[in-house]
Amino acid sequence: MRTVTVTAPSGQYPVRIGAGLLPSLGAEVRARTGASRCAMVSGENVFPLYGAAALHSLESAGLETAALVFPAGENTKSLPCYGKLLEFLAEKRFTRSDCVIAMGGGVTGDLAGFAAATYQRGLAFVQVPTTLLAAVDASVGGKTAVNLPAGKNQVGAFYQPALVLCDTDTLSTLPARELNAGYAEVIKYAVLGDALLFAVLESHGGELSAVIESCVRQKARLVAEDERDLGQRRLLNLGHTFGHAVEIHSGGSLLHGEAVAVGMAMICRAARKRGLLSERDCAAVLSLLREYSLPTETGFSAEELYDALLLDKKFYGGKLHLVVPRGIGRCEILPVTPAELRDWLEDGLT
Repeated sequence: MRTVTVTAPSGQYPVRIGAGLLPSLGAEVRARTGASRCAMVSGENVFPLYGAAALHSLESAGLETAALVFPAGENTKSLPCYGKLLEFLAEKRFTRSDCVIAMGGGVTGDLAGFAAATYQRGLAFVQVPTTLLAAVDASVGGKTAVNLPAGKNQVGAFYQPALVLCDTDTLSTLPARELNAGYAEVIKYAVLGDALLFAVLESHGGELSAVIESCVRQKARLVAEDERDLGQRRLLNLGHTFGHAVEIHSGGSLLHGEAVAVGMAMICRAARKRGLLSERDCAAVLSLLREYSLPTETGFSAEELYDALLLDKKFYGGKLHLVVPRGIGRCEILPVTPAELRDWLEDGLT
């Protein structure tokens, strides 16, 4: 088992990574939260696979449990589902001494985390990621949210979990497309700050737990420096600014990781055109994305994407902060005005 400690201003917690960890969930939850009751939130694709084992571990540790299972997919990250979860917690008479456990991917973690942050002004929260994307990114760092029709993650809170337990055995049941979507986030971390990881991915090498640990360590460092996403933590938005706009316009046809891959490809092409990224490094990023069967193009126009970007929550002080690659393992944050954004989009599409 590998452990990465995340130290944020609002609290410190361990991220456990390794095979066969699910049976230890109950003992870990007891030790980290002190709760005697817990609500498990999961998705319809995940709960039939791992729900019984997780509940058995929790109950064996003396925890009283109740489970709520939601439909799979991004549509679950909504205000109606958030309200349903809050009503569930209230009906089951959960209190601030209890715990919410999210078992699943990023959608489940975001929804359950936001409910944990706001129900009775906050109760303990544990992440059990079962997708690669959630393991390397969504489960760590305390961002919780639901979507509005106008855009992704428009309603949420920063709320750190008490524990992240990543049993890599759960990743073995992921469909190939879901796994590759997770690798989009892994590639993001490599481009962002880890040239060695980029080389490992190019060779399709590296033990999965080690790859996850590398990503989590990088995120933990940025979260420790900037929990509220007002400075260097913005680097983690590499590929997400354009990617979120692509994801919105895709109408659910693209997975989040696939949209991030398109966003990364776009910002690399734009940076290359502006002389900020070499032709060689741009080509290497695009090649690696395609190597993991990830899309690098979109059929949407710059105007369509621009309209979606105007609602992006990353606008701050009238500017949107683009994360721009300057080389493999090196990126910078560049504030751009809405007017400049159109040109960046145009440059990124071709």
